[in-house]
This record gives sequence, C-alpha cells and structure tokens, in this order.
Amino acid sequence: MKLTRLLLTVFFVLVIGATGVYAQATRTWVSGVGDDANPCSRTAPCKTFAGAISKTAAKGEINVLDPGGFGGVSITKAITIDGSGGSIAGVLVSGTNGIVVSAGVDDAVVLRNLDINGVGTGLNGIRFISGGSLRVENSKIYGFTQYGIDFEPSGASTLSVDKTVVHDNDSGGLYVKPSGTGSAHATVTGSSFSNNQSGVEASGSGAVIYMSGNTVTLNVAGIVTTNGGAVLSQGNNGIMGNSTDGAPTGYLPQYSGPLVIY
Repeated sequence: MKLTRLLLTVFFVLVIGATGVYAQATRTWVSGVGDDANPCSRTAPCKTFAGAISKTAAKGEINVLDPGGFGGVSITKAITIDGSGGSIAGVLVSGTNGIVVSAGVDDAVVLRNLDINGVGTGLNGIRFISGGSLRVENSKIYGFTQYGIDFEPSGASTLSVDKTVVHDNDSGGLYVKPSGTGSAHATVTGSSFSNNQSGVEASGSGAVIYMSGNTVTLNVAGIVTTNGGAVLSQGNNGIMGNSTDGAPTGYLPQYSGPLVIY
C-alpha cells in the first residue's frame, strides 16, 4: 500500500512537472479584455505582457490581439513582443521603468509597434542591462523622468532603433553607455528625437552610435558625446532647432544598401 502511494506521488509530481515545462508556447497572445489566469492562447489571451512572458518559450513571440494597456515587463530571455494587432499596444507605467531587459549574453530581444508612456513619473521607457541585442521598431516612447531608451549593457551588445519616436523625456531620448568592460554599438534609422534634455548621447569609449535618416530637434542638446563616445552620421540626419545642436564625431559614406555594423 505504501509502495502504491509512493508510486502515485512520483507519477503526479512528474506529470505536474512536465505540464509546467510544456505549458510554455512559442506564440502567445494578450488582449485588453484578457485574463492572466488564461493560457495566453489565441482564444484565451492573457491581460498583460508580464502575465504572458512566463508562458512564452525562449525565442518565442507575444502578440497583441486588440487595443489595450498591457503594463510594464521585465525580460530575461530571447523574445519578441509585437503590438501590431492593436491600434494601441500600450505600456503605461508610473514611478518605474517601462520595459527592462536583463537577458543572456546571446539573447535577441525585439520590441515592435509599442506605445510606451511614463506619464511624467516613469523612470526609463526601455532600460537595457544585458543581452545579445535589442531591436526597437515602429514605437513611441515618451513621458519619462530619465531616458526614453537607456542602453547600458554589461557585455558586448548591439541596439537597433528604427522608425521610432522618442520625445518629452527629462534626461534624454537615447542614452548609450556600456558599463564595466562592455561595448555598445547602436544603429538608429528613420527615427525622431524631440523635446528631450538630450536627443542622442554616446558616453564611453565603447559607445558608438550610427545614424541615418533621423530627425533630432527641439531638444536642449541635440547630439552629445562624452568620455570617448562616438556618433557617426551618414550626413542625412536633420539636427536642428535644439538649444545646442552638437555634431557627430564623424561621417560615413552614403550608399543605397543597408547600414551594417562590423
């Protein structure tokens, strides 16, 4: 009898453990009328990004079904969050960071079609601490007391910002500064930085920002480089109307192909 009970106990532990492992899906869904108690499936979506991320496998994707506010989230693995299914895929936070990335050395994180709002009290819109790479695409980031995008990796990491509007952030729009022995290379294309303390800033000898086709205007300082940081321009950026425009530290030749970082 005792042996039977022991075997049943082991069986249920294994079943429950297996259920926990296989509960994560490669694609999950959130909805403005979802519930985080749901499995985050297409027909039973979750309510928040934080609720969905624990049910999404590494290298998987969280998709937005309809307009809503999906809250802040901490990301510790490779993942894509895509808000294209809703006319507004909101991340509205107060007194904290919007999205924090603290992932593995080779993890790739993609944030796409998001509206990240700090309502005047949030800290950073996106704070990157560690990970292999971060892509921010077709998003809006505004209303933070520190930076719209604070990219301070502890390792060798890359950032790509494309077709993104970053405005009205008290400390700055984009801040790139590797910590420790880290390096941070950022490509910024087709984006706008306005009404921030600084528009685009590179700090530290390991910080390099490559810019093409951007607008940097109406900031207190447009382009800022400190402590050996570099901003390289293809010469087609609009840097104007800032209290102090600043200037790139160097220029790249223009060509029709994509901008590639080596």
